[in-house]
Amino acid sequence: MAKVELSEVADTLSIQLLINQWAAELDVQNGLTIGDLLTEDCLYAVRGGQRTSRADVEAFYQTRLTEYPDGPPIHRHAVINQRTTFTGADTAKTEFGMIYWTTLNQEKGTRHADPALLAEVTMECRRCVDGHWRIARFDSAPVFIRT
Repeated sequence: MAKVELSEVADTLSIQLLINQWAAELDVQNGLTIGDLLTEDCLYAVRGGQRTSRADVEAFYQTRLTEYPDGPPIHRHAVINQRTTFTGADTAKTEFGMIYWTTLNQEKGTRHADPALLAEVTMECRRCVDGHWRIARFDSAPVFIRT
């Protein structure tokens, strides 16, 4: 049985919306406008490397887009089983499963039913001075990978 303090309900929902915005940002904008969702000093592990600031993450996604001369593959992220734990008045850790589909290295089209990856994701979030929750740390570990 889950016990939730009423004061945490709005923050929990705000963090859930943040994570959903993050996934949609990657799917729709290919990460190009992700900066507003991140703290200035975020730690962001992606493609085997650690990015150590908002600017580093933005540069990563801008550079990644240049790898696809015929346009980026289609990406879709689905967040499952999200759990949020408050670690302070303005800090929280959220964990969830992420199912990732991509047409990378495959012909684009609608006949792709198998996910490319299932990962366990950990994010630390922080309420910033403007009152908005942002991602302060992102890390993930694959559970299943399509070969």
